[in-house]
Amino acid sequence: MSGNNQIKTAALLGLLSGLLVLGGYWATGNAQGAMVGLVMAAMGSFGSWFYSDKAALAAYRAQPINREQAPELYDLVADLATKADLPMPKLCIVPTQTPNAFATGRDPEHAAVAVTQGIVQILNQEELAGVIAHELTHIKNRDTLTQAVAGTLGGAITFLGKMLTFGALYGPVSRDDRRGSNPIGVLLLVVLAPIAASIIQMAISRTREFSADRGAAEITQKPLALANALQKLESIGRQVPMNGNPAFEPVLIINPFSGGGLQSLFRTHPPTQERVQQLQAIAQQQQNV
Repeated sequence: MSGNNQIKTAALLGLLSGLLVLGGYWATGNAQGAMVGLVMAAMGSFGSWFYSDKAALAAYRAQPINREQAPELYDLVADLATKADLPMPKLCIVPTQTPNAFATGRDPEHAAVAVTQGIVQILNQEELAGVIAHELTHIKNRDTLTQAVAGTLGGAITFLGKMLTFGALYGPVSRDDRRGSNPIGVLLLVVLAPIAASIIQMAISRTREFSADRGAAEITQKPLALANALQKLESIGRQVPMNGNPAFEPVLIINPFSGGGLQSLFRTHPPTQERVQQLQAIAQQQQNV
């Protein structure tokens, strides 16, 4: 993971935490509210760190499997994990024909890679290896934890906005200790803060996807196999959408329903064509070495 991406991700997480602290301040009208926001940020981050793997796996009804149940798939993951210098993650199958995959877990020692039944059937061995290497890179870079923390902070910001709405209806205490709502605070927390939080979350997700694609290319040395896989996943995914909690869409390797225009601000993933172009450039660089 490049230094620029690390700085960008840290800055975006800092913005989310700042929004939460600011939200607590506006919700109560005093410094105690800011402390509430800070405590919520800390508690949310810890909860995400500890329970991130369980939450994502439960959201997609992923079932753990062992080598006896799927020896070829298990051995493929084990081989790629060795190349990535990672411990063998828990391997899970998601019972759906939608081709997709994701990784989760608070650290490499408590990580899981989940693939759908559909992706195992649709992709060839090299393409599947590229997808799994992409997910292993997420684990190595601890992107799984980053996304979990970002999602929790974003949810807390939205919750604070709802608290402020309720308080405004019943006359909250403003900063000068008089009854009455602050219209600017209401606007920021109820409308703008959740939108800003969502945009920041999506920016974090897009940054991490490009890094994971590069990591997969380094592990497998076959970037075009992953490029082919992404194109297949987008095409088929539009026909067979994956059901699950939308809050966990950023963990998937691809979301074929990300729109353009203003909707691009809320993309959970970069455009597939941009990812393919990056992988093609990497393949060209490998040929020139």
